[in-house]
Amino acid sequence: MSIFVDETTKVVYQGLTGSQGKFYGLRNRDYGTQVVAGTNPKKAGTDVEGIPVFANVGEAVAATGANASCIFIPAPGVKDAVLDAVNGGVEFIVVITEGVPAQDEAWFFNKVKRDNPNVRILGPNCPGIISPGKANIGITAGEIALAPQPGKPSVGIVSRSGTLTYQALYELKLQGIGVTTCVGIGGDPVPGTSFIDCLEAFEADPETRAVMMIGEIGGSAEEEAAEFIANKMSKPVSSYIAGVTAPAGKKMGHAGAIVSGGKGTAAAKMEALQAAGVKVGNNPTEAGELMVEIVKGLA
Repeated sequence: MSIFVDETTKVVYQGLTGSQGKFYGLRNRDYGTQVVAGTNPKKAGTDVEGIPVFANVGEAVAATGANASCIFIPAPGVKDAVLDAVNGGVEFIVVITEGVPAQDEAWFFNKVKRDNPNVRILGPNCPGIISPGKANIGITAGEIALAPQPGKPSVGIVSRSGTLTYQALYELKLQGIGVTTCVGIGGDPVPGTSFIDCLEAFEADPETRAVMMIGEIGGSAEEEAAEFIANKMSKPVSSYIAGVTAPAGKKMGHAGAIVSGGKGTAAAKMEALQAAGVKVGNNPTEAGELMVEIVKGLA
């Protein structure tokens, strides 16, 4: 099985009429994802290469049965776009946009968690999610992902880093290892979906036999994940933590990737994961090789 999205997921693209939304919306449709609608209040009643455009998510849901959305709205409008999706009735919202103000992230994350606990937000500032062979929502290239292979163990991937998400997918594809779902949770300070959310879902998925986790410096998400793995996961995990050489106090790429006061270092995260029984690689390729060893032991 897959987690969060599959071949039955119907997606409305908020921002489908923009250049990026159109490019990826059509790519995702070509992959096989059910991209059933777009939104733009100024272009309602038109279409993008056969995909109808509605004024808001509620109208799109009513007309198409969409149950997920993907947001390509510029950062200042993301808060309103998330609320439009929630009020429209979708239960899975993927926010691709980067540069969303942390105050906005915290506000809509907590509002949705309080008022609509059945709704899951992925991102902001993430590559999205792909269940290979079933659905691709976001900016991940479907060509680098291998679907689960008959008779062989499959792996789940969860990552904070966009680029390393792609490398993890491709490393496993080169080794002939299929992936049930790859989730890019994003590197912002307030992610809608956490490592633990994904680890819990992978643990419950019978087809996912092992998990590859890609973390990075900053915050305590990896240490919290390590505690979850130690206490609540039966499936093996391999991992890589980016930012070993990052200097303390300097922002590195993501808004969340900052080491402060000796906390959030790569070394501390690696140590916590190793103590939880995770096989930790010193680089992304090594983490992939460790997963190959794990899968061989499962076959």
